[in-house]
Amino acid sequence: MIDFLFWITTSVLFSQSFLIMDLSFIKSVPWSLFLFYSFTIVVAIQIIYYGWFFSRVAFYRQKKKNKSQQHPVSVIICARDEDENLARHLPGLLVQQYPSTYEVIAVNDNSLDDSKYILQELKKTFKDRLEVVELTQEAKLISGKKYPLSIGIKEAHHEVLLLTDADCVPASEHWVQKMQEAYAENIEIVLGYGGFHKLPGLLNKLIRFETFHSALQYFSYALAGIPYMGVGRNLSYKKNVFFRNKGFTAINHIPGGDDDLFINKVATKKNTAVVIDKEAITLSIPKKTWKQWYRQKKRHYSTAQYYKPKHKFLLALYAATQFLFYPLFILTIIFYSWQFAFLFLALRYMLLSIVYYFSMKKLNEKDLWPFFILFDLWLFFYYLIFAPSLWEKPRPTWN
Repeated sequence: MIDFLFWITTSVLFSQSFLIMDLSFIKSVPWSLFLFYSFTIVVAIQIIYYGWFFSRVAFYRQKKKNKSQQHPVSVIICARDEDENLARHLPGLLVQQYPSTYEVIAVNDNSLDDSKYILQELKKTFKDRLEVVELTQEAKLISGKKYPLSIGIKEAHHEVLLLTDADCVPASEHWVQKMQEAYAENIEIVLGYGGFHKLPGLLNKLIRFETFHSALQYFSYALAGIPYMGVGRNLSYKKNVFFRNKGFTAINHIPGGDDDLFINKVATKKNTAVVIDKEAITLSIPKKTWKQWYRQKKRHYSTAQYYKPKHKFLLALYAATQFLFYPLFILTIIFYSWQFAFLFLALRYMLLSIVYYFSMKKLNEKDLWPFFILFDLWLFFYYLIFAPSLWEKPRPTWN
């Protein structure tokens, strides 16, 4: 159904949009008609993204394997002044139901709170599984989380690394099993979904939708053979790929990027896999105030300026057409034809509803689906608010 709708709709839209490719024709076209053609192009591009890219997540099916596999796994977390999160969430990493060998390496990065004592107590209970690395000096000229993470990777005993954060907890006891199952011949990187706990309030829903929307993009691009990022809340790669690419050397001067920029550098069509499974999700505590969330998102977006050109183009084209859709929709109603405007709106909403429904269901965010039109409207303001962050200098701290 989605393929049929995608090809029929894009054929109709592009048959009209091609008319404005001739610059001499544009000069002779009334500006109201030019607005309509611009709207047609924007809708066509949006349908390509949702019908060609994002539908890969909606209709994704994990390939069945003839037999299960259990690689030895090193789970790595880094923490700075997160004693409460360590006490609350670290046990969830230590009690995974995994038949093979796995270890948890906790890197305590110069914490001034009670993190050291929390880790010591957990070490008594899980002495064969938990390894604690205490850092007492700051790394010079290495910004952000990269130094403690590099130390954790160096201390890891196993080839398969599984990364998460101190404020994250696996959604199930099978997280390690599900994530490592994606490794096959030539696979060196596995992307997972790092979601947020469901709490009351509008802010929680917006945070979770933004997280889902980002995952929809990086999962779908990876499935299309164009991987460009992962999230440190739920990310796996092999120790060899880290050292073969000299770790974070190329991005040590950038505070962030230990997850997305590193993956942007080393991920390829052949070495990257995804895990889209409710049991392979990690959950974090979302920000409680708008100000905290705004600062967090600004920090995350400040690294996007360092992505490869092809990734920046694809992301920028999608964001631009998403941003322009509603202004052009309104202008088309006013100055050209409300019938055409609402026809294109209906076609786009039909595609969005299908893609969002099945994608949200797979990522355990189905409760957001009834509000997908409101979220789609919110994206206009979202891009307006956060677009300037793409050109800002990243903050020098990671926590």
